[in-house]
Amino acid sequence: MTSEQIYVGSYTSQDGGGDGIGFGTTEELQVVAATADPSFLTISADGRYLYSTNELEAGRVSAFAIADSGALEFLNHQPTGGAGPCHLEVDPSGKFLLSANYGSGSVAIHPIKENGSLGDPTQILQREGTGPNAERQEGPHAHQVTFDPSGSFAFDIDLGSDTVYVSTLSANGRLEEVSRLQIHPGAGPRHLAFHPGGHAAYLINELDSTLTVCSFADGKLAAVETVSTRPDDASGESFPAEVLVSNDGRFVYGSNRGDDTIAVFETGAEGLEAELIQTIGSGGTWPRHLAFSKDGTELYAANERSDSIAVFTVDQSSGALTATGTPLDWPKPVCVLAY
Repeated sequence: MTSEQIYVGSYTSQDGGGDGIGFGTTEELQVVAATADPSFLTISADGRYLYSTNELEAGRVSAFAIADSGALEFLNHQPTGGAGPCHLEVDPSGKFLLSANYGSGSVAIHPIKENGSLGDPTQILQREGTGPNAERQEGPHAHQVTFDPSGSFAFDIDLGSDTVYVSTLSANGRLEEVSRLQIHPGAGPRHLAFHPGGHAAYLINELDSTLTVCSFADGKLAAVETVSTRPDDASGESFPAEVLVSNDGRFVYGSNRGDDTIAVFETGAEGLEAELIQTIGSGGTWPRHLAFSKDGTELYAANERSDSIAVFTVDQSSGALTATGTPLDWPKPVCVLAY
């Protein structure tokens, strides 16, 4: 097991929740920033700044400077103009922070100043629409904002309307729609991850436990095939959360909350197919987030409801996962970020 350093985001407002952002190794963590419901974290490309959601009804995003020791210095926070921001990412130019407001179904864009702090939003983009799942798709629910490997296109995923929006990001920080993918009704798309070649992407669907393989060219996603994230004999409900792609693009990993497993897929020669080759226990309960170690040889699973982070070795030839060591105790972990 490596002893690289990680940041951990968690829920603080839940019963038994933590106090903020954790930092350390998989053997020992400590709180380095007391902040409310830091449910998703991202780091600037130069490694100098960390950004966190504050998944509150009056949503915020927070900026921190990273010291050499890994300690965090709070810079400022900004409102996201929506409810329950659950995901964020720095755009490839490093000039803007984009965040997804799950509760209100909107995307917020904030400029990043030279000192790493956040300016007033340049855009709050409100999505519209519903889906057939009356309980979960009564309105838009933005769940992720991400970019393709070239950095040319931005994607925001709306679980509520089964839609992936494809846009360009203007120099003044506004999304301009190029196309959209309407996924099969009731899928509840949650997160999208790209093949490193940029020609394929993998969309994990929360509401029907599926993975949709997409082709991508000329700013357009197209669904190629959809497969289950669960074995044929799985029973009960499960709600996939995170999707990862190996550095070589040969394997895709997804978490199943309910089954409490990690699904491993092989993508085929062109990356435009997915075959389920392994499911393994997540090492806890309700695996909300998965992340690779920096070298891709290990995978971290943040098990929200068992207050634990499990570590797996990744077989570089077969893609298979093997549990290693004892899961690390941490309250309500929902994001792991290798540093």
